[in-house]
Amino acid sequence: MANAHTLTLPAESGEWSLPSRRKVGVIGLILTESALFTIFVVAYLFYIGKSTTGPYPKDVLDLPILATIGLLSSSVTIVLAERAFRRGQHNLFQLWWLVTILLAVVFLGATAMEWHRLIFEDHLTIATNLFGTTFYSLVGLHASHVIVGLILLVLVLILSLRGQVTQAHAEHVEMLSWYWHFVDGIWIVVFTVVYIIGR
Repeated sequence: MANAHTLTLPAESGEWSLPSRRKVGVIGLILTESALFTIFVVAYLFYIGKSTTGPYPKDVLDLPILATIGLLSSSVTIVLAERAFRRGQHNLFQLWWLVTILLAVVFLGATAMEWHRLIFEDHLTIATNLFGTTFYSLVGLHASHVIVGLILLVLVLILSLRGQVTQAHAEHVEMLSWYWHFVDGIWIVVFTVVYIIGR
């Protein structure tokens, strides 16, 4: 039987340190925003089919396939940008970052065209019925997050082109990437709820 004199403790691999405040902050933001989106998604699901007047989702909603492919593809391009940045390939980083921005612009453009059609051709506004209220609230909440992400992406690109984004900013780039993946992940939920279940 082993005793205290024969037991050895494993060598410590390194000192423990607190996690980055930036990472903790972004995780907190993502959790908070997830709770907010959950409230909007539950409200949308609760009010499905309860509008007493039209138009109804099946009458006016088309599947935004190309916009969805574009937005989800931007998760791939931002990963490629982040990898290029960590390797010090700044031109490649800027290229993939720009592609991410363009994909975000395509998504927002498609959303704007959808809203224009819904408002001016199908006469669906936020005040039309319960569907209109919950649709614009949920999809608009997501679009506002895409806009915030897009502004940050553009700002990083401008600073990078001016040579002001260095390896010291690697964690900043990573955190923005986390936020962008969150926005894309939320879109999968919104797309499923609004355009698949809700129709």
